[in-house]
Amino acid sequence: MRWMAIVAMACVLAATAWAGEEAKAPAGLSPEEAKEGFVSLFDGKTLEGWKGAVTGYAAEDGMLVCQEKGGGNLTTAKELGDMIFRFEFKFGPGGNNGVSIRGHEIQILDDYADKHKSLKPCQYHGSIYCKVPAKRGATKPPGEWNTEEIQVKGTQWRVTVNGQVIVDCDISTVAGLEAVAKRAKAPIGFMGHGCRVEFRNLRVKEL
Repeated sequence: MRWMAIVAMACVLAATAWAGEEAKAPAGLSPEEAKEGFVSLFDGKTLEGWKGAVTGYAAEDGMLVCQEKGGGNLTTAKELGDMIFRFEFKFGPGGNNGVSIRGHEIQILDDYADKHKSLKPCQYHGSIYCKVPAKRGATKPPGEWNTEEIQVKGTQWRVTVNGQVIVDCDISTVAGLEAVAKRAKAPIGFMGHGCRVEFRNLRVKEL
């Protein structure tokens, strides 16, 4: 009986230690990603580390929320070069926002909205705005969470949404992106357009 009690106590201590390691992971960052070198960009409670249109966004229930009738350009205080940026997003019907990467927008959009049905191919979700069209159909309907990863390595940009690669191109070959291709670093940002869009689990790994 005594050895059973010792084993049980050992299991409890191990579980407690494991939970403690889990608790140490920053907001929106798994222990596995932390080991890989990812860091959290948002603490889930404040806009610390962000600058720009801070009144157009708010921390709500662990999310970074672009406010309805708010928005504007909210950027990280830190500039980043080659990187992998991961986040989750959810928009309502007609939602519209963008991710600023090296000063150029990668579109965030409710592609299913009637008001967006006549846009150019390069204006739909995931597109390098008005320059490189993304493959369509990767996003979930309004009200559902989506995952996105943007990888920038030199001039090679790749956008993955819900596990599907929708853009993979060398921007140095794209007319109109010459200046962007020469830019080595810039903040990451969100570009709100007066629609409520929710973000969570923002993390980045510098390459």
